[in-house]
Amino acid sequence: MTSVQKTSRYSSSVLKRAERAVCCSPFKLALFDQMRQQSVDLRLMTGQTGIKTGYTKRPLAEMAAEKQLLWLMEVGLLRREVDGQGLTNSFRLTPLGHELVVRWREDCLPAPALADRFYNFLNRWLRWPSWLRP
Repeated sequence: MTSVQKTSRYSSSVLKRAERAVCCSPFKLALFDQMRQQSVDLRLMTGQTGIKTGYTKRPLAEMAAEKQLLWLMEVGLLRREVDGQGLTNSFRLTPLGHELVVRWREDCLPAPALADRFYNFLNRWLRWPSWLRP
């Protein structure tokens, strides 16, 4: 993993968790770079379209892509777009996401180590229920 020690308004643990989540996701830096400019529709990240657009490392079913995106939302990297009728299928970066993508554009998106995948798994699947969190 790259160093997340540059000046930031986020704690190092928040930055490391977010970086780990992105690096372990099936998405490429091109997707997050595009999300810096505008929201990206879920359908552009699925199946062969995701490969052709350069957004994914492998073809993803819509449900699998959405689950990955929801995890990145929980980590604080993404937000779902809202229009006049409610939630949409489009996503864009949060300020935390913008900060990390700018960093990665300088240093490249790091490849996750086995330990990163393990910690991401623990953070994602073995958590306290929301009603027990402080």
